[in-house]
Amino acid sequence: MKKTLCVLIAAAIAVTVSLSGCAKGKADAGADGKLVKGGKITLAQGKPEIDAALKKYAAAWGEKNGTTVTIKSIGGTSGGLGPALKADFAAGDMPDLFGFGGVEDFKEWEALALDLTAEPWVSKTAVAFKYNGKVFGFPVAVEGWGMAYNADMLAKAGIDPKTLVNLGAYKAAFAKLDSMKAELGINSVVSMAAAVEMGWVTAHHNFNSLLANGLPYGDLSVVNDLLAGKVDDARLNDYAEWVGLLFNYADKSVLTTGNYDSQVGAFATGKAVFLHQGNWTDPNIQGANATFKMAFAPHGSMAKDTDGIFVAAPSFYAVNKDSKNLAAAKKFLADLVATPEGHAYMVTDAGMIPAYSNVTLQPTGQLSQSVQAWSAAGKVYSWSQYYFTGDFRDKTLTPLYNQFATGAINQAKFVELMKQALIANKK
Repeated sequence: MKKTLCVLIAAAIAVTVSLSGCAKGKADAGADGKLVKGGKITLAQGKPEIDAALKKYAAAWGEKNGTTVTIKSIGGTSGGLGPALKADFAAGDMPDLFGFGGVEDFKEWEALALDLTAEPWVSKTAVAFKYNGKVFGFPVAVEGWGMAYNADMLAKAGIDPKTLVNLGAYKAAFAKLDSMKAELGINSVVSMAAAVEMGWVTAHHNFNSLLANGLPYGDLSVVNDLLAGKVDDARLNDYAEWVGLLFNYADKSVLTTGNYDSQVGAFATGKAVFLHQGNWTDPNIQGANATFKMAFAPHGSMAKDTDGIFVAAPSFYAVNKDSKNLAAAKKFLADLVATPEGHAYMVTDAGMIPAYSNVTLQPTGQLSQSVQAWSAAGKVYSWSQYYFTGDFRDKTLTPLYNQFATGAINQAKFVELMKQALIANKK
C-alpha cells in the first residue's frame, strides 16, 4: 500500500521538478555545523491542527538535545504562512526551519533554502521536494482529501457512498439529506467554510477540483491551459455548479464566518453529513470523541464520473541556509525520521500519514485510513493548485469564493469573474 502511494506521488513530484527546472547530539548548532550547548531553533509551519503535538515533541526533543525549539504555527484563521514569513524576512527574523507548499511557494525562498540532498532521510522517501535535481524540502506527510462523509447517516438515508462520483449524484443525495434534516438531527448537509480567512479551503483545495479532478495522476493539461489563459468553459461551468451546490447546502454561519474549528466541529459532532476537508482533521475528530463510521468520497465537480480523491505530499520543511543553528535544524528533521519518538509524533500524536518507508506505524484515524485505501487502489488525483502563485490564490480567487458564498455575486457572475481572473493571470 505504502509503495503504491509513493510511486504515484513520485510521478507528480517529477512533473513539478521538470516544469520548474523542478546520531544523538547534545545541543544546538553553530554556523560551522558543530553542536553547541544552549542553542535555539525556530520552526514556522502552516498546519495549525498539529500545533499541540508538534510543540510537545519539540519540547521533548529540545530537552534531550539541549536546545530550545520554538514552534510558530500559522494558518487557519490566523492567515497564511507565506505572508508571515515575508514579514519575518523584512524584520530580519527568518526562522531556522520554515514550511512551504509547491514550486511557486519555493521560488519565493529559493535563495534561502539549504541543499538537503545529502541528508540521511532523503533515501527513505519518494516525495522529497526537488528542484533542479537537488533536494530542498523535507516532506511533512502524505495527505489527501475528498468529501468526508458520515457513513452511518448515509446508510440511514439509503444513500450508497459508492454512487457519489459525479455532480448529478451529489445533487440528488444532497436534496434527499436536506429533506431529512429533522430525522437525522443535522443543521446542514455540508460543513463548508468560505470566509476570507479560510481561503485555503476554497481557493486552494476546492480550486484543485477544477485543475485535477478526473485527470491521470500528474496530468497538467488543464493547469497548463489555464496558465496560458485558455479556459474550458464546460469544465468551468460544471465546477461552478459544484461550488454552488456545496454553498447552497452548507450552514450559512459556518460558510460565511466559520473558522476551522467550527467547520470541522459541525461534522465531528454529527451536525453535518459531509465535510470539505482532508485527513489532517483526524486528530480534531478523534478529540471530539466521534464514534460514527466515516470515509472519503470523490469531489462531484464534473458531470462525468470521477472515481478518486486528491492525494500528495502537500507541504515541506526547508532549512534556512543563513541560520546560525544549521546542525540542530538538520538534526531536528533527521530525528523525526530516525527515532521512535519521531515516528510516534508523526503517526500517533499528529495523526499524519508518514512519507517515509522506514516508519511502520499506521494512523488510526478513519480518514487517514480512507486515504490509504484510495491510494492502494490507485484511485488518486494530483494536487495542482501550487502551480499558481499564493498571491493569485489568496488575493484574487479567495474573495471571489467569499462573494459567491455570501450572495454578493451569483453563479453566473462567479463563472465570469473566475474566467477573467484566469485569463488575466496568463503567463
